[in-house]
Amino acid sequence: MVYFACLALAAGLGVPIAVLGAGLGQGIAVSGSIQAMGRQPEAGGQILTGMIIGLAFIEALVIYALVMFFLLKGSLPDTATIIQIIQASAK
Repeated sequence: MVYFACLALAAGLGVPIAVLGAGLGQGIAVSGSIQAMGRQPEAGGQILTGMIIGLAFIEALVIYALVMFFLLKGSLPDTATIIQIIQASAK
């Protein structure tokens, strides 16, 4: 029973934590690249390319977290089964 509770907690909190981390990471990356372009406008093209590649990697991590969510969600039993288990253990 504890296994299913931990699995539900991991599935429910994994994606929001990944999204928050990715949002912060993307904000920091874009902020740094804009500051760098402001300091060296002639290197703007290279900085922009590096930023876009970095943002793609950050976004890929969120997609992996979403895939893991759907995989974990498939491992969870339905609500009726959980209620039966709780009622059986209460007797």
